[in-house]
Amino acid sequence: MATRGRPTQQKRQRERARQEQRKIKDARRQEAKERRDAAPPPPPGTDPDLDGIVAGPQPMSDWQIEGLAEFEPKDDEEEEAVTQ
Repeated sequence: MATRGRPTQQKRQRERARQEQRKIKDARRQEAKERRDAAPPPPPGTDPDLDGIVAGPQPMSDWQIEGLAEFEPKDDEEEEAVTQ
């Protein structure tokens, strides 16, 4: 019969690291649960996913405004187009 080798030091370190990660993750889960429990409940009849959304056209974001500015003619080009 073959005998099993002893667990190496690396294996012990990996197992300790896994246990530590589990502890950290459990602590984060507990904190999140406490935060959810401490938060006031939303008023009845409202959907928290839709809270703060305004109907109608939305304002342009900064990157859209910057993109449009590239296509607008500059003052010099406008004057040349008018004089010709």
